[in-house]
Amino acid sequence: MGKFGMAALLVLAMISHGSAQPDSAVRYHKSVVMIPMRDGIKLFTVVLSPVAAAGPSPILIQRTPYGADIPVPTDSDFSMPRFFPYYNMAKDGYIFVLQDVRGKYKSGGTMQIHQPLIHLTHPGAVDESTDTWDAVDWLVKNVPHNNGRAGITGVSYPGWLALVGAVDAHPALKAASEQACMGDLFLGDDFHHNGAFRLSYGMEYSYEVEHDKTTDSDFPFPQFDLYDWYLKLGSLKHVNELYFHGTIPTWNNFVAHPSYDSFWKTNSTLSYVTYPQIPQLHVGGYYDQEDLNGPQLMYGAMEKRDSFNRNFIVLGPWYHGEWESPKGDSLGKIAFESNTAQWFKELQKKWFDYWLRGIGDGKFDEATCFQTGSNVWKTYSSWPPREAVVRNLYAAAGGRAGFDAPTAASGLVKYISDPAKPVPYRQLPIEATYGKGSHWRNWQVDDQRFAYSRPDVVSFTMDSLTSDLTVTGSIIAHLWASTTGSDADWIVKLIDVYPNWDPQNYQMSGYMLPVAMEVFRGRFLHGFDKPAALVPGKPQEFVINLHQINHVFRKGHRIMIQVQSSWFPVIDRNPQKYVANIFEAADGDFIKAEETIYFSAAYPTHVEMPVVK
Repeated sequence: MGKFGMAALLVLAMISHGSAQPDSAVRYHKSVVMIPMRDGIKLFTVVLSPVAAAGPSPILIQRTPYGADIPVPTDSDFSMPRFFPYYNMAKDGYIFVLQDVRGKYKSGGTMQIHQPLIHLTHPGAVDESTDTWDAVDWLVKNVPHNNGRAGITGVSYPGWLALVGAVDAHPALKAASEQACMGDLFLGDDFHHNGAFRLSYGMEYSYEVEHDKTTDSDFPFPQFDLYDWYLKLGSLKHVNELYFHGTIPTWNNFVAHPSYDSFWKTNSTLSYVTYPQIPQLHVGGYYDQEDLNGPQLMYGAMEKRDSFNRNFIVLGPWYHGEWESPKGDSLGKIAFESNTAQWFKELQKKWFDYWLRGIGDGKFDEATCFQTGSNVWKTYSSWPPREAVVRNLYAAAGGRAGFDAPTAASGLVKYISDPAKPVPYRQLPIEATYGKGSHWRNWQVDDQRFAYSRPDVVSFTMDSLTSDLTVTGSIIAHLWASTTGSDADWIVKLIDVYPNWDPQNYQMSGYMLPVAMEVFRGRFLHGFDKPAALVPGKPQEFVINLHQINHVFRKGHRIMIQVQSSWFPVIDRNPQKYVANIFEAADGDFIKAEETIYFSAAYPTHVEMPVVK
């Protein structure tokens, strides 16, 4: 849900490459209008129209809470920067519309993050669906030289706005592409993953959006590396006591709703977006550090009711919104050997060209998914592919792993989890999420050797592969574990371990690439709406969805299962003593616990891997 938007990217392109390029023939005109909504609120809207279009043009809309304006005088012409993410569409004369959502920047009204659609059950009510309808209606009636067709897109929060804007859509809205949008904010996106609270992101983002409606606000941290700052913060109750003082509505909702109650269920996109009413292209990244789950979740949910073949998905090797960058050819130290961003931009243009301009045959692959490891694009008639066969990778004694199920009557390993010394989720320093020098974008491909040697992290590694192994689909961990406490967090990672010596690129020798990883808060073992204390010492099976991948584990590589019980500060510290509301825990509630991971015949810890031959 980070700071992505067409306007922001256009600003960056202009700053980086100049607003006027002599060699550019793509000239645009900027106009500004306050579009009235049905309740009288007016929304600030920037219209970018081609100066010399060959004919009537389609409209591509992006609505945003991050500021729609661009640094070009109103009612003036400018050269579209070549690094604008939609430059290939600009060359063909698309009309671009950027709009501030109600309650942010220059629009009227009030805003609170990610509100549900209510217009169908509350007659006369307004929401992001009705605002989109009203905006489209005004645009097709008033923008000169438009062809009567509009599309909507966006990344992150603008992606969610594209998703909900396509619900009960205006007749002129012909296609949508939600990209990196959030799906369910308790189960797997942005603020919680499987009930575990995403502390650093949740605190910093809610402050950013809600502290000041006229701009984005950076929390005033007193230091650069925030690992110790968050540790010294102590209990989450100190956030309001010391800093927010009840002024951030979304934080107050976190505190008031610590489990999956009616508030979270009503706010879940699953509750109000049920099927693709217009053609929908979902776009996501395997390494999305904010909304990895949303596109996968929403595609899967909408596919169940896609009776008109309107639902499609693209997954790539990207961090949050990386496909809007110039190249997308690498992430951290991991190279993808091609310009994946440009490849996607051509596919995106083909998508909107068909629905908005009538160009092409409209034959789109159901799923287009980059395959990491082999570094090639693959297409599928169903997603995940039905031909995949699940193979279980089992934890075993001596830190080993293999495809043979355990037969021993006993097998376990123990470690101490101490909330006073939590495992960092990435190598220090841990900068502010969107602060200067932040490594937030890359951490999901960080070499996991920084955690491997800690005594509170356990690993199980198989022998070197004798041939390539292609794994495509959902990774499901079955963790058998117990704790001496009455609550616990479990983090499971599936890791591609590179060969000990790589003569082609010695810096990648022994690299531990996390292919899939996720957290689960133990109190929700029996349901996210049924928090309960764990029984100390009792082995329990925790089933954890590590999400979808498309990865080739290469010959000579090894596969590792890694388990730990803290992931700080991206995940808040579990007190490990059950309390009704962790947001109100006392500092004294945080205790050490001995955690046990089992790998016996009765308690076979393993990871399901869908293998494709």
